[in-house]
Amino acid sequence: MKILFVLAYVGVLFVVGFVSMKKVKTLNDFFLGDRSIGPWVSAFAYGTTYFSAVLFIGYAGKVGWGFGLSSLWIVLGNALVGSLLAWKVLAKRTREMTVRLGAITMPEFLEKRYGSKALKVVSALIIFIFLVPYSASVYMGLSYFFESIFGIPYVYALFFIAAITAVYLVMGGYFAITLTDFIQGLVMIAGVVVMLFFVVGSPQVGGWTNVVPALQAVNPKLASPVGPPGIVPLLSLVVLTSLGPWGLPQMIQKFYAVKNEQVINTATWVTTGFALLMTFGAYFTGSLSHLFFRSLEEVGGNVDMIMPTIINQTLPDVVAMVILLLVFSASMSTLASLVLVSSSSIAVDLVRAIKPDADKTKIMNLMRVLCVVFIGFSLYLAVRPNVILSLMALSWGTVAGSFLAPYLYGLLSRKTTAAGAWAGLVSGFMISVVFSTLYPKQIPLVGSLAMLVPLLVVPAVSRVTERLPESLVEKAFGKEETVEKTIKRKGVVAEF
Repeated sequence: MKILFVLAYVGVLFVVGFVSMKKVKTLNDFFLGDRSIGPWVSAFAYGTTYFSAVLFIGYAGKVGWGFGLSSLWIVLGNALVGSLLAWKVLAKRTREMTVRLGAITMPEFLEKRYGSKALKVVSALIIFIFLVPYSASVYMGLSYFFESIFGIPYVYALFFIAAITAVYLVMGGYFAITLTDFIQGLVMIAGVVVMLFFVVGSPQVGGWTNVVPALQAVNPKLASPVGPPGIVPLLSLVVLTSLGPWGLPQMIQKFYAVKNEQVINTATWVTTGFALLMTFGAYFTGSLSHLFFRSLEEVGGNVDMIMPTIINQTLPDVVAMVILLLVFSASMSTLASLVLVSSSSIAVDLVRAIKPDADKTKIMNLMRVLCVVFIGFSLYLAVRPNVILSLMALSWGTVAGSFLAPYLYGLLSRKTTAAGAWAGLVSGFMISVVFSTLYPKQIPLVGSLAMLVPLLVVPAVSRVTERLPESLVEKAFGKEETVEKTIKRKGVVAEF
């Protein structure tokens, strides 16, 4: 029954991919959906890419077990900073500037904003090296979940999921992603609501009013504002998971593709509500884990099995299938976005850097081929988890740390220089790679510093280095008089 349920859902994805294929005629169609995506679809595309099996299977269980109810600070951070502020600060400016510059990828934006082809090449390589292993980690989390629910061997589940991703993504590109994101978003909403209803109503929890007393009986700190690990680890997780999306190419791509400025306000609030529900459902359920297990030995010592075990213990089979689709939907969307952005780093950024006049139709077809290649490469890494263990942990912090400051200041300030952008990228990259290697148990803290330190480095270096040519700045911002008046009126640009 469960298998048939999943196969029916997969059939819907394939139909969407086939319908989308008829709309894809150009590179812009394939990668950005012809910049014609509406508010609800844009919001769900952002939200479903943000949250995957890594949240529902790994993070929710591990963080909830360690921090208890204080993990809900991450919920506020993800909703207010990772979603609401991200759309308020970045969406309109990103769409306007990328249209002016004719940029459709993060590396291409950095090249045209700062007049540096080398910056484009280095950025593309960072995306290629660190996003593909991240996609492999999502494959791993989802495959372990399939193994626990269906008893399907991990490797078989892995290849099944990869084949689905490849087919509908290669057929329809970003059109297919956004249409399936909308369906997947609805499934995720239903799944989280149902999960909360059954988990909170279970005998182990005893209802909403019993949550705090029950956790206090186990350990008073599990119901306190700051959980047992302390405030520094908690703040590190809040910053890493909330500020990180500001510098992740697969998240920023959603802003490139919005139809017009009018859809942004609606998309902002829909995204925020979606993020609030998803993260609350995941982290709140994880925070109740001590009410279900006295020790991790009951889940084989594996924190990744906390959430699947809770679901199996508390939910009827039919409802468990809805939750299965929730995790499946969240992961498929994230995987598709990661693969699409990774393939663009080679097909669009590196190929164009070598051959600027390359035919766009050939590039689009190359992207289709590379989507399959990168899925294959992710599979290769996923069946060898020891090879990517440290690289998986580095991925989020390294990519966000490298791009956040150069991208953000590139949007907000005319005075950011190419040297400042380089300094931000290099400092974020080095902090993440070097210190995560030296202190592997402090990766959330290191990742947070990799994002925060460049925010100071970029303006400091820009202040003492040569300004960009005015013609380059005007191409990005438009006429100085008009833009400056708008900026002063709204008070949104950081002055150095």
